[in-house]
Amino acid sequence: MEYAGFIFGIFGLLAYVQLSSLKKRVVALEEELAGIAGTSSFEERRALRDALEAYKGKPVKLELKEDCEDVDIVMYGNTKHGTNTILDADGDWLLIRIDSAKGSKEKLIRVGSVKRISLVSEE
Repeated sequence: MEYAGFIFGIFGLLAYVQLSSLKKRVVALEEELAGIAGTSSFEERRALRDALEAYKGKPVKLELKEDCEDVDIVMYGNTKHGTNTILDADGDWLLIRIDSAKGSKEKLIRVGSVKRISLVSEE
């Protein structure tokens, strides 16, 4: 009888180990989905990436999502006294240069944190 309890205990331990590894995988997938939660569809992400490629080297106005605001971009780059220039962009990251009266600064920003982008000359 004790032998059967020992066997069931081992099976229970194995089930617990598998369940805990499954929990880690679910958490990793939730973190991955949180990175794309701000975009409503794949088409919007692709359109944003295409716009970023077209705007390389040009002065742009960046609007970031509320929880991703950057002081340098809002106070210096998006004003008439400063500019944001896209230096490089890929699927996940955006390298910009912020030129202002205080000087130049380069920043690396996640593409997922960009809400809207427009050329300065369009405004």
